[in-house]
Amino acid sequence: MSPGPGPRGPVIGAKPRNFKKTLFRLLGYMKPRTFAISLVFIFAILSTIFNIFSPKELGKATTEIFKGVMSPAGINDDKIFNILFGVFLLYLGSSLFSFIQQFVMSSVAQRTVYDMRRDLKAKMARLPLRYYDTRSNGDILSRAVNDMDNIANTLQQSLTQAITAVVQIIGVLIMMLTISWQMTLIVVCTVPLSIIIVAFIASKSQRFFAAQQRNLGVLNDTVEETYGGQTIIKAFGQEKNTLKAFDQVNDDYYKAAKKAQFISGIMMPMMQFVGNLGYVAVCVGGGIFVTNGTLQVGDIQSFTQYVQLFSQPISSVANIANVIQSTIASAERVFEILDEEEEKDVIPDQIQVHENESNEIIFDHVQFGYTPDKPLMTDLNIQVEEGQMVAIVGPTGAGKTTIINLLMRFYDVDGGGIRIEGVDTRDMTKNDVRAKFGMVLQDTWLFNGTIAENIAYGHEGASFDEVVGAAKAAYADDFIRRLPDGYDTILNEEGSNISQGQKQLLTIARAILSDPSILILDEATSSVDTRTELNIQLAMANLMRGRTSFVIAHRLSTIRDADHILVMNHGNVIEQGTHKDLLDEKGFYADLYNSQFAGAQAV
Repeated sequence: MSPGPGPRGPVIGAKPRNFKKTLFRLLGYMKPRTFAISLVFIFAILSTIFNIFSPKELGKATTEIFKGVMSPAGINDDKIFNILFGVFLLYLGSSLFSFIQQFVMSSVAQRTVYDMRRDLKAKMARLPLRYYDTRSNGDILSRAVNDMDNIANTLQQSLTQAITAVVQIIGVLIMMLTISWQMTLIVVCTVPLSIIIVAFIASKSQRFFAAQQRNLGVLNDTVEETYGGQTIIKAFGQEKNTLKAFDQVNDDYYKAAKKAQFISGIMMPMMQFVGNLGYVAVCVGGGIFVTNGTLQVGDIQSFTQYVQLFSQPISSVANIANVIQSTIASAERVFEILDEEEEKDVIPDQIQVHENESNEIIFDHVQFGYTPDKPLMTDLNIQVEEGQMVAIVGPTGAGKTTIINLLMRFYDVDGGGIRIEGVDTRDMTKNDVRAKFGMVLQDTWLFNGTIAENIAYGHEGASFDEVVGAAKAAYADDFIRRLPDGYDTILNEEGSNISQGQKQLLTIARAILSDPSILILDEATSSVDTRTELNIQLAMANLMRGRTSFVIAHRLSTIRDADHILVMNHGNVIEQGTHKDLLDEKGFYADLYNSQFAGAQAV
């Protein structure tokens, strides 16, 4: 579905506001899996220990070969075979423990992100409509999909690398000390330089990774909006302009991603340069020690391998630092949604009930504005009797849809109150308020599923016979049965495998089946042909009998039989009465009504 008409969401800050808080909050999602993470630690330690013992054993084999070459007795093949077989077992054990570690960690990572997705989905269901009106679909989808995937990949790969890196640094340091503390000191002297490089690059990369994720959200929004509006784009010949706009968004993402990946890419060469300095120092120092007889030849070979094993985790930590910047930026974007203010139902202990309004809907001095600085309604008063058909008319932007939003508590009033059956709607839960209403909107909404499931959407546990009865009442049964699979026909996500008029018939059937006490009809017949419209009007007449109904009308000819007509302009009711009374007044409504027919006659 294409984004709504509301303004775009605010731009996310280029740098996470609180790195440490976000990191610990993310780790908090892993707390229920402490035992599994402990196993990961244990297997990471075992894998690393097996791995770091291997170079020293290979050094022994090298020393034996060197001694055999220099000795008249020759090389001891059995001893070398035993050493090499031991090294093979060490490598095998290291690989086995590493496999188990990755297997457990993949489950931990995916389960953690599963919990985050579940919380995000639940949170989105509790957010007010105002939140979605002020943010683009693409940005929300980017947070729910791309940012979540980024977090999952980091937890699965980078966390195990970090554990292994720490264990490997400590273990290799111990092994090097057992060979030569002097050579170990030479290698350790390169560590501060590595730390300085990592800290400097990490501090610069954080904002670039945040910018990359932000621009990815804009890119997703553009693609989703363009895909959803292909018909309009082609109809108005806007392909080139659309492509031009996409190229601009794509270029912004390219520049942000290029900077982020460049910063990430220079980390490894810098760490390799520092590691090579350590190699040079080890080779020079080792040569001196071998000449002096302080070390064996095999010890130098072992030490050069340890230098590599020592510098490798430092490089890994450097790369992980880059990945963490991107991950924290993604996590913060997800947590921003989780921290949004939710819809609240504050029900007082003592609820005031107006007994004399038990059969009425009252708008009592209602004040409302979508933004505090731009009030739309300043003193709206409406009284609707039970069973009345109330038509709401007026020009675009007059406030017709706003009345519906306030009735259903999609928004709450800023002043005054709305009472249904003598109770202020703010003294009822939002679910209780909305359970009283059934809606048929001009813009149809159907989900990916069967026709029967779509009709039964508003009535949990509805039987097939009830679904068919609602379809017949909406004059939809006939076309449904002509479909190849009848009521089991699968509608795609856009509902494009049936016509617009047929989709509207299904939404009307859905409203009929929900059997509400109050109906809201937003120009429900605007998308159907004349013959179908007549059938729907008959069905609606039966549906509205005995029920209070609010009808937003653009074609005034459809509401001439309304019990009460509210004429709105600039957020206030400027005229009200029956169709005949309003025509006799020769005011705003009469001008509006006559202009429609004058236009039709001119055509």
